[in-house]
Amino acid sequence: MPSLIKLQTIHQSRGSLTVIEKILPFPVKRVFYIYNVPPGSVRGGHSHKRTRMALIALQGSCKITGAWDAWEYRLDDPSLALILEPTDWHEMRFDLPGTILLCLASEEFDEDDYVDEKPPKETHQ
Repeated sequence: MPSLIKLQTIHQSRGSLTVIEKILPFPVKRVFYIYNVPPGSVRGGHSHKRTRMALIALQGSCKITGAWDAWEYRLDDPSLALILEPTDWHEMRFDLPGTILLCLASEEFDEDDYVDEKPPKETHQ
């Protein structure tokens, strides 16, 4: 099940600074970001066998939902990170133009780590 964590953020008149240090529940081995996604488009649609991820909306808004709408989070604050466990089948719906979603992953890319099938609906009622 996903969890939301608050990242240390320092707000000053000259801007805000958010720090990701000693707070993620895994070491980061891969960093990528998703952008230039047309509003209303959906990415993801999978889970993983091993990879844990932290998702952060650096700009804009993105709704993350689980299989069969078992859970839902809206990311629109760059000081929040959504932690996804490997078995958290998820979709990412981009709401606004210019949205940038940062993904910090516990594993390097491995095509065999992806699970595209949704888990059976009866396990999410």
